[in-house]
Amino acid sequence: MNTTIGDRIRSLREFRDVTQEQLAQRAGVSVDTVRKLEQGIRQSARINTLRSLARALDVQLERLVGQPTVTQELSDDGGLLALRDAIQDIGVLPGVLADDNLEDPPDESAWVDSAKAATGMYWRGDYSRLSGMLPLILRDGQAVAREAGTDRVWQQLALAYQLAASLCTQAGHPDWAFAAVEKQLAAAEKASDPLMSGMGVSTLSWVLLRQGRWEQAQAVAERKADALEPSFRKSTPAQLAVYGNLLLAAATPAARRDQRNDAEELLNLAETAAVRSGPVRVYGSAFSVTDVQTQQVNIALAGRNNQPAAALALAERVDLDAITRPVHAAAHRVDVAQARYQVGDLDGALADLLAVEEQQPEWIRFQALAAATVREMLEAERRRNTSLRSLAARLGVDPSL
Repeated sequence: MNTTIGDRIRSLREFRDVTQEQLAQRAGVSVDTVRKLEQGIRQSARINTLRSLARALDVQLERLVGQPTVTQELSDDGGLLALRDAIQDIGVLPGVLADDNLEDPPDESAWVDSAKAATGMYWRGDYSRLSGMLPLILRDGQAVAREAGTDRVWQQLALAYQLAASLCTQAGHPDWAFAAVEKQLAAAEKASDPLMSGMGVSTLSWVLLRQGRWEQAQAVAERKADALEPSFRKSTPAQLAVYGNLLLAAATPAARRDQRNDAEELLNLAETAAVRSGPVRVYGSAFSVTDVQTQQVNIALAGRNNQPAAALALAERVDLDAITRPVHAAAHRVDVAQARYQVGDLDGALADLLAVEEQQPEWIRFQALAAATVREMLEAERRRNTSLRSLAARLGVDPSL
């Protein structure tokens, strides 16, 4: 028997011993919304409403919407639990395991190449294969760092933990991701690389965002951006890229907190940096004017007073061919689909979601926004739409709603 969002809200609300009226007040939504969700009259709500309800119930959004927390394929060599064990490695804790239990390191160059290849898997959305490889990459990286301990090794190990944090976050395990970011920042410190540290804070901000810790997500990114703010005359593209990524990281939680003026100011600064830097691929990520533009679309949909028409107007400026990372392009198209649904273009929204699924069949199953949009579209359909209901079933949304 399927458990609906309304079932989870009611169960959590009763566990917290609060009334529907009290929950609505805490979340800043109408009590009618809470009542209809719990009674099954409505099967979903706008993603911003669901975020507010999750915060009011003191749970992560993933739990409220039932986001999948497993990869599609099983691997004999690893998986998400193996990734957790590699991140939370008891072997590095002092006084726990004897030194003779430590693994011999692989060849340094071969390990660096494998870690770089893993980054490509993440940005292609190949999560099942990545979750099978990444645990070994982390364990081998620790062994290589003990043996060599060069700046190159520590930098690459920091990027491997950044990758682990990103994958855990996408898979609905932000607590594991937080532990991975701790390891990333520690490795960056040993590499004596302030820019790598800056990318670590950018990752941390994203993890905090997914945990619902919006104020902290904005604060840590803004503080690090201020510390690394480059001189635009003498700065390198890498400096501008890290600085710009931190500004983008801070803008998203600012918009979620309905601080739209702050978000727009941060985006303007990021766009200035992107114009100055040109397209940059560095520290396992990318930065360009196009990246800023897609984030502008995303932020137009954030907060209680979201602006779907403005989001669509902003999306017109985005050159999809200029987006260099496939999952980034997919995320942007999911944002556009949500905006199209909100302005009443259900056919356009469905076409976008089906196109994303065709290109990123595994990635889309982890996206709460995609599932929430499909739930809303099911409620709004005037006649039975076979394509929509088939997509709902593949995303784990009950198509009988």
